[in-house]
Amino acid sequence: MSRRRTLGTKKKLALLAGAAAVAGGGAFVAANASNAAQTAPGAQTRAAGDSTVCQGLATALGNNLRFIDGQRADPDAQSEARIANREAVVAEIERKQEASGCAAGESAPAPGSAPPPQSPPASQPAQPPQAGEQVCTGSTVTLSGEGGAPAASSNQFPVGTTLRVTNLDNGKSTTVTVDSVSGSCALLNDAAFEEVREDGKFLIRRALIEKVG
Repeated sequence: MSRRRTLGTKKKLALLAGAAAVAGGGAFVAANASNAAQTAPGAQTRAAGDSTVCQGLATALGNNLRFIDGQRADPDAQSEARIANREAVVAEIERKQEASGCAAGESAPAPGSAPPPQSPPASQPAQPPQAGEQVCTGSTVTLSGEGGAPAASSNQFPVGTTLRVTNLDNGKSTTVTVDSVSGSCALLNDAAFEEVREDGKFLIRRALIEKVG
């Protein structure tokens, strides 16, 4: 009888040791959870930084989609080629959205905060911007995704117009010639945008756009 009671006591001690080990494991998991919670603000900061990239890509996608819609609504002899070119650009932007963790296919609507320009009275015809004059005040600048030598497209200036675009956040400038139509005052191709961009950003919020020729 005494031997059976002794063995029973050992079993109880073993069970208590196992329970302590489980409790220790729970404490370890809780500590890891606490450490993960402490790193969460850093993850939130990275997510907030990514939103600027996603917004820039969405703006570029919206500009290209509106350009395609415009060509389809009022086609000419070159519209089919332009549309095919821009559809390739759209596919590339969507690829960049997916690679950046953005919602693929998400596009930004056309800026609607500023009212459309009003035509001046007949007695005071509008005067075109002079060389060196600032234009499109308040406009943001993004990229079209097109390749080739530095160039721009515009919805306000004819092909052949020379524009100087300055990124006021880093002081970098590029002078480009308008070579096609788009939905923005100044939409830079990839090469031109690389000359003025900030690392990791696809949108210039503070831009100075000047007509220089």
